[in-house]
Amino acid sequence: MLIRAASCALLLLAAQALVSAVQAIHVTPLVRDGRIYVSFKLSEAFDNDDIRAAIHSGLTITFLYDIELRRGAAAWIDRTLDAATVSAGVQFDNLARRYHVSLSVDGRLEDTAILEREDRARRWLTEFERLNLFRSDRLEPNIEYYVRVRARTTPRNASFVWPWRGTDVAGLAKFTFLR
Repeated sequence: MLIRAASCALLLLAAQALVSAVQAIHVTPLVRDGRIYVSFKLSEAFDNDDIRAAIHSGLTITFLYDIELRRGAAAWIDRTLDAATVSAGVQFDNLARRYHVSLSVDGRLEDTAILEREDRARRWLTEFERLNLFRSDRLEPNIEYYVRVRARTTPRNASFVWPWRGTDVAGLAKFTFLR
């Protein structure tokens, strides 16, 4: 009986690890010219038919990314040095068959576009290159830091079954600051 329970628990953990591996955020930090640029990509977000159905219904869907610059601590909780929120939204126009997309960083509208193709809208919502999010003047040399990105969607109370809940999708990348 104990072996069966342990086997079920191990199988459940393996399934959860497999789901996390399939749908993850790949993060790449770059320190240059006194700034920390963050690139990240949410993989497999559009492989769920419910996401596509929600977008094609005309409902405004927003992908929210919470990005934190953190320093690890050996004896205590890791310290958050800075944080930013990136918001990428989409609304599909059923009559014109176009995607109206927007990008905001910390509540400031950075860019908007009207896109014809779904693959471009998907990239707009899930792939970000060299976002200028943090300053490096607070970092100490030769110390390891990391950037953590967590994703969630809104609206959360929609009747659609989302491929993740809350902030179940996350990714991080470590780096050592060299001056």
